[in-house]
Amino acid sequence: MKSELKEVSPTQRELHIEIEPEALKAAYGTVSQKYAKGASVPGFRKGFAPVDVVRLRYKEEIKNEVLQQVVPDKVAAAIEEHDLHPLAEPHMHLVDAENIKINGTEPVKLHVHIEVMPEIPSPKYDGMELVRRVKPVEEGEVEDLIANRLQKEQALIPVEGRASEIGDTVVADLEGKFDDDPNGEVIKADDLEVVLGDEVIEAAFTENLVGVREDDEKEFTVTYPAEFSSEALAGKTVHYKAKIKSIGRSETPEMNDEWARSLDEGYESLADLRSKLRADLETYAKTDADARVRNNAIAKLIEENSFEVPNTLIESQARNLLNNFAQDLQQRGVDLNKVENEFVQMAFSQMRTQAERDVRGAMLLDKVAEAENVDVNEEEIEEELSKLAEYYRTTVDEVRESLKKQGGTATIENNLRTRKAIEALIGKAKITDGPWVDENAAEPAAEPAEEKPKKAAKPKAAKAKSDEPKEPKKKSAKSES
Repeated sequence: MKSELKEVSPTQRELHIEIEPEALKAAYGTVSQKYAKGASVPGFRKGFAPVDVVRLRYKEEIKNEVLQQVVPDKVAAAIEEHDLHPLAEPHMHLVDAENIKINGTEPVKLHVHIEVMPEIPSPKYDGMELVRRVKPVEEGEVEDLIANRLQKEQALIPVEGRASEIGDTVVADLEGKFDDDPNGEVIKADDLEVVLGDEVIEAAFTENLVGVREDDEKEFTVTYPAEFSSEALAGKTVHYKAKIKSIGRSETPEMNDEWARSLDEGYESLADLRSKLRADLETYAKTDADARVRNNAIAKLIEENSFEVPNTLIESQARNLLNNFAQDLQQRGVDLNKVENEFVQMAFSQMRTQAERDVRGAMLLDKVAEAENVDVNEEEIEEELSKLAEYYRTTVDEVRESLKKQGGTATIENNLRTRKAIEALIGKAKITDGPWVDENAAEPAAEPAEEKPKKAAKPKAAKAKSDEPKEPKKKSAKSES
């Protein structure tokens, strides 16, 4: 066998192989005899037809089998001879395929296209100039956090001695039947909380539930507008029966020192709460700034070190990103069978762009790790396993067992190596502090992802059971008093 290697590009190699006639002749004889023993040829008893006749009758079948016997081994030998490491299955084509002879009178020539890892030059990263920008904490952010805490502390206090009014919350069990299908599936919503007068509540509910008392039963009809948010209810007329379970009014605690101390988090006063919330926001802002520096460092590393990335790796990462995107859509309730193919193609195109940056960044960080002699020891892997066990509220042994299905702890080791490479990258950079600039309009490249194993429950109106995205709250006004 003769073979010649040609470099088509940094990631593409082409092998020109010539298979000697002797190898073909031996296989041709063996395969011909196999067909002759079992061939049924008119005019001859089964298995007694002359070999030449069998070869003529089963010409294409014998040719294909001879090539299948000989070619793969020769290609594998040539790949080994030239010390190639294919990233994917090689693509082969025969030279002058229609006229080749496999009877041992002529050699067979073929070309093999192979994708390989490119030679990545040592990246330039020493002295990389980066700017660290910390977002200042605005006073309104602290007050928003306090307002959210007050909202969480809101309590539903039962009303006594009067009927429901605007602003009250009516808790009711609801049943509804469609006007155009009275014998169809009944809409059911137990412990539905309706805030009377709330702008997100269909007006008919407020109109009919003002003036009710606990244990009242009320029947009313709601005609939903054609553009209503729920497709199941849009344009429909529904007859409802409501069993009133309780009536209450939400009360928000007064924002003062006593309330701050009641939070059981060690706050001494409202001023202390404000101070600690500001400190938390400032810590987060610094952490976010550090993350942006890391992202910008990786983006700069990619921009300043250009090389050809293997298409196989890009396609693989793009499919991973698309699968993650599809899973996210499913979790949001999207039926993937109804997603247009054009949308999928557009999403994949965008994923492919990101995938190329992911792969390029990972390859460069690997070279940084190599240059900086980054090493990951068993103690660090064990520590990471303990963190995962704590995060998932399980044991280290269970995490380790789960990782076996994904190739063991190699993923953990790779993640740790990547983190250390990023730390080394930052350690060699020249970082200065600069004024805050909102970078949302032009987000920097994200770090290579590590592999890892209005008010809720206050709907615009009751929904059909099959259309309900979340289970309604099941607390009456009395239970929260």
